[in-house]
Amino acid sequence: MTGVDGPSGWAAGEGPLLLGVRHHGPGSARAVRAALEEARPRAVLIEGPPEADTLIPLAADREMRPPVALLAHAVDEPGRSAFWPLAEFSPEWVAIRWALEQGVPARFVDLPATHTLAWEREEPASADDVPGDAEPAAEREASGPPGSPDGTVRIDPLAVLAETAGYDDPERWWEDVVEHRGAGRGDALAPFAVLEEAMTALREEFGTGGHRRDLVREAYMRLQLRSAQREFGREVAVVCGAWHVPALRQRTAVTADRALLKGLPKVKTDMTWVPWTHRRLARASGYGAGIDSPGWYGHLFGAPDRPVERWMTKVAGLLREEDRIVSSAHVIEAVRLAGTLAVLRGRPLPGLSETTDAVRAVMCEGSDVPLALVRDRLVVGDVLGEVPAAAPAVPLQRDLARLQKRLRLKPEPLERELELDLRKDTDAGRSRLLHRLCLLGIGWGEPAASRGSTGTFRETWRLRWEPELAVRVAEAGVWGTTVLAAATAKAEADAAAAQALADITALAERCLLAELPDALPVVMRVLADRAALDTDVGHLAQALPALVRSLRYGDVRGTDTGALADVAAGLAERVFVGLPPACAALDTEAAEEMRRHVDAVHGAVGLLGETDAAARGGIRGRWRSVLRVLSLRETVPGVVRGRAVRLLLDEGELAQDEAARLMGLVLSPGTAPADAAAWIEGFVGGGSGGGMLLVHDERLLGLVDAWLTGVPAEAFTDVLPLLRRTFSAYEPGVRRTLGELVRRGPGARGGAGAGSGVPGFASGLDAGRADAVVPVLRLLLGLDEPGGSDVNDLVGVTR
Repeated sequence: MTGVDGPSGWAAGEGPLLLGVRHHGPGSARAVRAALEEARPRAVLIEGPPEADTLIPLAADREMRPPVALLAHAVDEPGRSAFWPLAEFSPEWVAIRWALEQGVPARFVDLPATHTLAWEREEPASADDVPGDAEPAAEREASGPPGSPDGTVRIDPLAVLAETAGYDDPERWWEDVVEHRGAGRGDALAPFAVLEEAMTALREEFGTGGHRRDLVREAYMRLQLRSAQREFGREVAVVCGAWHVPALRQRTAVTADRALLKGLPKVKTDMTWVPWTHRRLARASGYGAGIDSPGWYGHLFGAPDRPVERWMTKVAGLLREEDRIVSSAHVIEAVRLAGTLAVLRGRPLPGLSETTDAVRAVMCEGSDVPLALVRDRLVVGDVLGEVPAAAPAVPLQRDLARLQKRLRLKPEPLERELELDLRKDTDAGRSRLLHRLCLLGIGWGEPAASRGSTGTFRETWRLRWEPELAVRVAEAGVWGTTVLAAATAKAEADAAAAQALADITALAERCLLAELPDALPVVMRVLADRAALDTDVGHLAQALPALVRSLRYGDVRGTDTGALADVAAGLAERVFVGLPPACAALDTEAAEEMRRHVDAVHGAVGLLGETDAAARGGIRGRWRSVLRVLSLRETVPGVVRGRAVRLLLDEGELAQDEAARLMGLVLSPGTAPADAAAWIEGFVGGGSGGGMLLVHDERLLGLVDAWLTGVPAEAFTDVLPLLRRTFSAYEPGVRRTLGELVRRGPGARGGAGAGSGVPGFASGLDAGRADAVVPVLRLLLGLDEPGGSDVNDLVGVTR
């Protein structure tokens, strides 16, 4: 039997120094530093993947700023990955830094990532099974009570100890016994001896506690520990999760440990450092770091003294930045209240719960709204780590970093909006980069609605950098070594794999936005081939708008869109030919969908008509002819006919008298109420400004009013939902005006003559009422001389 025995009260030469810690615990981190300073081991072994040994020296680089994480990913499948995050207050990070400062060898001794990632492929594990608290790139959702697949109950060691001590909250227990007890003072090794004793009792009671992979991990760690002792002697320190300490202290046979590791699957892996965030440490799903308040823990670790007073000062500063009135007296009173609450609750020092209650009562006046800001910005925080340029990276990552630096587009963990003016070279470059990253599936930014401008020369982006994007970059590296080359190859592959015609036209639009000149011809060839074979008018109508929108980017981005315009014009012609037959014999849902297609095609034709190819072919004229056919054909559903009439009226191709005549025919007693209601929805519904049309055209309002009052009682219930849907889309002011006009009652119901209509609308100008507003108009227009102005001139100006 070969063991790794050694007393818990360690002295030089007695055996390995086993420092059981809580990952990301500031108390454990302080205790580890104190213990290492006192023991002065000849080597430090740390729980983590041994492939990262060559990356340890980078922790001493000035550009390395935690939180950071070790990222391991499969070379042939970059999406299969795992993280080992380290914060400034992580005991493992403190051990690494101490070893580098003292010139002591530091090594990782957990199960290699080559087995971890292969293990994930063969048998997906729960978050508790992942070595080193690693997180698979595909995040896992919390799923009920923890348990392993074989039914074994999985325990939380801290929860068991807290419950044994009479605590209902493991976090509060840990703070009281470790964070607030000055760990590392006096006998630096005493906390580890006590924690090892507690964990030994738990392991004797629960075995592996349902963490069945721990047997394999601990066997590998024991083998690594023996190897280190042969190389450096028995003066070796091990920093690992406290749960593993009893297993490392256990006497086992070398052959037994090797037998557990025999036949483990392997996969070729790469490893590097990547930036991490406090918010990612605290995320409830995915990686379970075991802490809810990384910002608070970072403060406890970094505060040299008076942590509560310093914390309250930070909170006051944040609230003042948000224009809340917080004085020094508030800070003093909050500190006093937190201390009083700690005494009443029997705690050695105020913890997060006491400080939070004090902040709510004193600084937030009992409101949880500003308190939510404190939790988001301080308790959790948005700290983003940094890694040095010397860290290993795929070529695509290096090219992305170069572009970020050149375009002054720094990754930030806090969400922000970025306004771009594409007429400026830097903003145009930023737009190209963000669109290319979106095409690669690297969601650093997402387009947002522009404020104040709808022109194509402006873009608004919502940016937020998440650590997982490093995995997305590694995955995208298979497409090329630069962002441009990778986006081009990805676009070409997507075009070949696309099934729907609308997907290809959307891809063409994205290629233009990303300025991929080499990919666009390939996409256009695929588009032309698919469009020639697709006979579904719905598919063609869905594809046309995105294709035509793409033409708008040619001017501002300097892209040649001639070929695109020819394809769009040909696509439009096919829509024109197939649309009337496709509108026949449709049910209600299909008719509504076809109305949306008509709207989309109409908007696309309006843009397409400005191109040379469309102008030569008279495309707008042919589209108007199609609308006339749709408006008069009885087999076309009412909602489509009504929309066709409305579009012709808006284009000036249909006189108001003719529109009123067509409405009168549809709303005559011979038309079924449901069909008439659908026609009305198509004419004045769908967010097309139909409400204002009824407000300002007395004849149309009179026709609708007369028809509605004449609908038989038995049919009214059937048409009511459709009418409610139509009129509920109007603005409140429009609905109120229509209600007032209907309440007054039209002068001649259903009349369409020039003199009939709703009271309040006259054929001529009411000079008396116009005179009443002249003084106000003078003030608004800044006219110098009072009086002497012609009323009609003033009214004309206001128009």
